[in-house]
Amino acid sequence: MPEFRALLKGYHRFRHDRYEAERRRWATLATGQAPPVMIIACCDSRVDPATIFDTEPGQAFILRNVANLVPPYEQGGGLHGVSAALEFGVTKLEVRHIVVMGHGACGGISAALGGHGDPDRTFIDKWIGLLDPAVARVRNMETDDPQRALELEGVKTSLANLRSFPFVAEREQAGELKLHGCHFAIAEGRLWELDEATGQFHEIAEETVTA
Repeated sequence: MPEFRALLKGYHRFRHDRYEAERRRWATLATGQAPPVMIIACCDSRVDPATIFDTEPGQAFILRNVANLVPPYEQGGGLHGVSAALEFGVTKLEVRHIVVMGHGACGGISAALGGHGDPDRTFIDKWIGLLDPAVARVRNMETDDPQRALELEGVKTSLANLRSFPFVAEREQAGELKLHGCHFAIAEGRLWELDEATGQFHEIAEETVTA
């Protein structure tokens, strides 16, 4: 199939170009990782965090799932892929920042707004049910764009759920971990950051970014 062959061609470009130019970096990465940042993003093919943030290998520990959601802390129930990744990133890799990045035109958000009951969405409906309280808030808002409103509320939901994990809350309170909420607008290629003090998102201007 040509689609898979395109991936293999990309691999060979990587081997001949970037890998050869950065052999020393890859040799170092082979011995372990110590990324300072964890990014929780959507698995949407259009919003690759490594592309948006122009990161290098080893710079960010990235977790992607439908609608960039974090479930609340719990130890029972089924398998906990998100919680396991979060635990590893925080307690073993000791990341210093966690970024939750929502995005425009999110299909998971659209599905949440559409409600439950689709027989082909057994797993999706249960997952996006995490957004039911946020959906209720958006329906009570005066907004011309409920899609974007829920995308932003989804980021806030994941931040709140992050703080339900004891190992996250403890490190945040101790000043060892910082949480961030962002939203990427696909059509404009612009990133917005949440000011938790006001609950508002503001576009990140280049001149405001300091070292």
